Amino acid sequence: MRIGMGYDVHPLVEGRDLILGGVFIPFEKGLKGHSDADVLVHAIMDALLGAAAMGDIGKLFPDTDERYKGASSLILLRKVGELIIQRSYRIENIDSIVVAQRPKIAPYVEEMRVNIAQQLEIYPDRVSIKATTTEGLGFIGAGEGIAAYAVALLV
Repeated sequence: MRIGMGYDVHPLVEGRDLILGGVFIPFEKGLKGHSDADVLVHAIMDALLGAAAMGDIGKLFPDTDERYKGASSLILLRKVGELIIQRSYRIENIDSIVVAQRPKIAPYVEEMRVNIAQQLEIYPDRVSIKATTTEGLGFIGAGEGIAAYAVALLV
């Protein structure tokens, strides 16, 4: 068994779509980043790569590479899943948390789970996504950004 942990954070800005777990969420701001800035999927990719001792997404998909500008994080997740399989690992489960003051994430969680599971070719019941706030504290509480944490278990 191998365990990996991932974390990602991006600032919220006007003029960008908000994509979390591959789901478009109607909101007045979106996450700033080189790709679609999907913090949830980025944290999950880092957890998977960490469990396999394969570095992080910055190493695999650098923000200096124009091929990844505006890229769907779900497509990048699929590539990470393929690398995990090539190393003869199987994803046992993923547990994750999205930390955002707004918008409410709960209505989109099931669709996110399905999206992530499809890209990794696992069952949705192996993907857990929770949402929480910071009770108004810090940059997340002020509505300046969104963060995500993830843990992955490979066997």
